[in-house]
Amino acid sequence: MAYFGTEEIPSLPGDLDLVTFGQRLRHLRRTRGMTLSDLGERVGRAPSQLSLLENGKREPKLSLLTSLSQALGVSVEELLSRQPPSRRAQLEIAVEEAQRDPVYQSLNLPHLKVGKRVPNDVLEHIVGLYDELKRRSVKPTATPEEARRANADLRRQMRERGNYFEAIEKAAQETLDAVGYSGGALSQGQILSMVTHYGFTLRYVQDLPRSVRSVTDTRNRRLYLKRESLGMHSPRTILLQTLGHFVLGHGQPRDFADFLRQRVEANYFAAAVLIPESTAVPYLQGAKKARDLSVEDLRDVYSVSYEMAAHRFTNLAYRHLDLVCHFIRNDETGIIYKAYENDGLIFPTDDTGAIEGQRMCRYWSGRQVFASPDRFSIYYQYTDKPNGTHWCVAHVDPSREKNFAITLGVPYKESRWFRGRETTNRTQSNCPTGECCVRPPAELAARWEGQVWPSARAHSHVLSALPSGTFPGVDETDVYTFLERHAEE
Repeated sequence: MAYFGTEEIPSLPGDLDLVTFGQRLRHLRRTRGMTLSDLGERVGRAPSQLSLLENGKREPKLSLLTSLSQALGVSVEELLSRQPPSRRAQLEIAVEEAQRDPVYQSLNLPHLKVGKRVPNDVLEHIVGLYDELKRRSVKPTATPEEARRANADLRRQMRERGNYFEAIEKAAQETLDAVGYSGGALSQGQILSMVTHYGFTLRYVQDLPRSVRSVTDTRNRRLYLKRESLGMHSPRTILLQTLGHFVLGHGQPRDFADFLRQRVEANYFAAAVLIPESTAVPYLQGAKKARDLSVEDLRDVYSVSYEMAAHRFTNLAYRHLDLVCHFIRNDETGIIYKAYENDGLIFPTDDTGAIEGQRMCRYWSGRQVFASPDRFSIYYQYTDKPNGTHWCVAHVDPSREKNFAITLGVPYKESRWFRGRETTNRTQSNCPTGECCVRPPAELAARWEGQVWPSARAHSHVLSALPSGTFPGVDETDVYTFLERHAEE
C-alpha cells in the first residue's frame, strides 16, 4: 500500500489493463462535463499527458491517482476498476484489443481510431466480425483424412529422395563449423554455443505448459525448456529441434501439411547435428567394410537414443552406403506410429495411403521383440514376406508412458553387412494382403467364435478431432500466460 494525504491508495496492480483504465478515466471526465484542459488544470498536468493516459499508452503514477480521483469525485479503487464503465467503453476496448491481435493484423488494414461519432452498432459489427475471424482461425488445421493424406504424401517424398535432405545437411554442418566441432559426441558446451551463435539465450524452467516441448520467445530471443526426457526427445534433442526451425527459416505453418513438413525438417536438423554426416559416414562405411554395421554402435558413439540412431541411419544409408532399408516405430499392440521405407516393404495402409494407426503383422520383428526372453535386448529376425525376405533388428525403447519398438530392416541380400545376421530367429508373414494374422487360426476360431464378448479398451483418439490452432495441439493461452510470467525476468 501507498499513502497520499489521509487516503490509503492500493499499489498499482501488476496486471493493470491500461486500455480499460484509460476508458474509465475518459468516461468519468466526460460524464462530469470536463475537457482535458479542465481536468489538467485541476491536477496540474498538461492535457497531452492526460490524453496519453486515456488512450492507454502510459501507466498512471501513484502520485497522480489521488489527484485524479479527487478531481473526478470518485475513489481510487473505482478509478482502477477492471470493469469497463459502459457498453460503449467495452466496445471501444474490444475494438482496440482486436486490432492488436496478430490474426486481425494479418488483414493489413489501417488502424481504426474510434471517435465519438462512430455509432455503437458499427462497433458491434466490427467486434462481431473479429470474433468470427478468431473463431475460424482456431478451427482444426485439417480434417483427420487430410492429415493422413499429408502424412502419406510426405512419406512418399521422403522415399523418393532416399530420406536424405542435402540442404539440411549443409545447414547442420555450417552450425557445427561455427562452434568448432571436430568429432565424436557433441558436448553440452558446443550445443550452448550454437544457441548463442544464433542470438538466443537458454532458460530451463519447471512450469513449461504441458502441451509443448519448448517455447521460444522471439521478441526477447529466449528458448525455454524443461529438464526432462520424453522418449527419444532428450533436452538437448528438443533444444536442437527448436533451434532448427529458426536455422531453416521456418515461418508460421500455413496448414497441417506445412506444419508436418517443418516438424520433420527440424527433427532431421537435430539428428544431423548430433550425428554429423562428416564423421558418421566414414564410421559407417568402415563398419560396412568390416561387415559389422549396427544401430547400437551408432547410438553409443554419438550418445543418442536408439530411435535417433536408427532413423539417422536411414538418412545416410542410400546416399552413402548404397543400401535400401525400412524403419518402424510401433507400440506393443503393433500400432504403427512412424515408418519409412525405400526397400519395397509393404505396410498396412488405410484408403488414404496412411500407415499411422494401422496394426502391423504379429509375426514382424517389431511385435516379436516384445515376446522375446529379454525384450530390452537387441533382437534379430528374418521374416519371409510375400515380396521377399527381410532381415531386421528391433529394440524396445522404454518410456514413462508406454514402450515402443524401433525396427531397422533391409532385404535379405543386404543382411550380410550387419551384425546379427547369424540369427536363427525366423518367421513367415503373409500380411498385409494374405491370410495371416488378421483372422485367428481356423481351429481356434471354430472353438471360440460366437462364445465370447470382449470389452474393448476405449480408443478416444479414433473419434477425436484433429487439434486446432496454428501449431496443432498447443494450448496458446497456456503459452502466452507462461511468457507473461517470465517476460520481466
